[in-house]
Amino acid sequence: MRASILLLCLLFSFNLFAQRDKKKVANLRSFDERPLHFGFLIGFNTMDFRVYNSGAGVKPDGSPIYGEVIQLKPGLNIGIVSSYRLRKDLNLRFLPGISFGQRDISFIDENGVIEEEPLKIKSTFLEFPLLLKYNALRMHNAKPYIIAGVNARYDLAKNKQDRLLLKSLDGYIEAGAGVDMYLAYFRLSIELKTSIGLLDMLDPKGTGEPGDEIYTNALDGLKSRLFCLTFYFE
Repeated sequence: MRASILLLCLLFSFNLFAQRDKKKVANLRSFDERPLHFGFLIGFNTMDFRVYNSGAGVKPDGSPIYGEVIQLKPGLNIGIVSSYRLRKDLNLRFLPGISFGQRDISFIDENGVIEEEPLKIKSTFLEFPLLLKYNALRMHNAKPYIIAGVNARYDLAKNKQDRLLLKSLDGYIEAGAGVDMYLAYFRLSIELKTSIGLLDMLDPKGTGEPGDEIYTNALDGLKSRLFCLTFYFE
C-alpha cells in the first residue's frame, strides 16, 4: 500500500513538473521511435504464499495445526531489458533475470500458539517474463504506462526443504504500472508490479522424513505471490 501511494505521488509530481517546464527542450526526443532497445533492471521484491489449509495436520497431542505467512521479507531482483516497438503506444518486453527472496511459513495450533521456528523457504528464481507495455501520452520528460503478461520462474535453491517438499517450476500472470522518466543520457523507469502464481507448489509426497508428514497434511496447497518495485535503465 505504501509503495502504491509513493508511485501515485511520483506520477502526480512528474505531471506538475511537465506542465511547468513545457518550454524546455525535451530529453531523448527520438528514444521512443527506435524499433529495438536494451537496458538493465534492478529491483526489490516481497515473496508470499497464499496458503490453503486442510485442517488434517495434527500434532502428537491430537491438536490441529495451520500454516500462514505472517511477515513478508524483502528480496532483490536483477535482469536484462529487451524491448521491441510494436506500434507507437505498445511495446513487447522480454526481461530475463534472477531474483532472490525468502518466505517464512509459521505453523499455528488451534489456540493461536505459533511454533518458535518458522519454516524458512529461501528461493533463487530464474525468471523469463514476456510482457506487453501500453504507453500513455508523453508529458514532456515523463510518461506513465501499464504493463501485463506472463512469467515462468524456476527455483534453483531447492526442491526439498525441512518439513515440506516443494516444486521448482511455476507460471505467473503479471500486471503493474509505472512511469518513464527521460533524462539527459538514458531513460529511467519506476514500476510497481504484482505476480500471481498459477500452480500449486506443494508436493503432496512430502519429504519422507519421520515427523514431517504432519506439515504436509496440514496444507491443501501453496500458491506463490510476488510484489516488485523495479528500476529500469534503458
